[in-house]
Amino acid sequence: MSFDLLAPHYRWMEWVLAGKKLQRCRTAFLERVTDTKNVLIIGEGNGRFLLECRRKLPKANILCVDASARMLEEARRRLAGQGGNCERIEFICADALTWTPPERGFDLIVTHFFLDCFRGEQLEGLIARISGAAVSEANWLLADFQSASAGFNRYRSEAILWLMYRFFRVVTRLPATTLVRPDGFLEQNGFSLRERRLSDWDLLHSDWWQRTARL
Repeated sequence: MSFDLLAPHYRWMEWVLAGKKLQRCRTAFLERVTDTKNVLIIGEGNGRFLLECRRKLPKANILCVDASARMLEEARRRLAGQGGNCERIEFICADALTWTPPERGFDLIVTHFFLDCFRGEQLEGLIARISGAAVSEANWLLADFQSASAGFNRYRSEAILWLMYRFFRVVTRLPATTLVRPDGFLEQNGFSLRERRLSDWDLLHSDWWQRTARL
């Protein structure tokens, strides 16, 4: 899987297709975790969340991991172009499925519009590995797409997801063919859902999860 081909175009594509919707989802709970010291962001893309994270958490250490070198370059460029402080930010280009997180005791994990890229068996192992780098009361923020529960919203969301998966499988060699919800895997690793917000006719959700006990 590689988003290198989309990296130069992702910004305008997101704006045309979704406007500010995805960014509102990304930042929905950022105000709740302002005491964070060590942040792990995986699948950040071109840095829209990273910039806001740096502004809200100016003293935190941030490790930003993405499989696309071109996306990471876009993130660096965005920070520099909008006055973001790059101190205490480390960028790593790596495949999340094979990368091993350092044992730093992260108190905030962020995976926005990323977990939907993987098949169930991949997602289970990935979440377990990431959880192993989190402290006992870590927060986990994620935003993603979902299939709405009923009615028009469900038909609309399923049509959009069908188109999205086929497009990204062709352009990025996306592993997943359908959406797998990560909730059960997060719960298996000690995280509990604190709050969820739905938007865009229930197509989008923003989650705040928190680990309540060390496993």
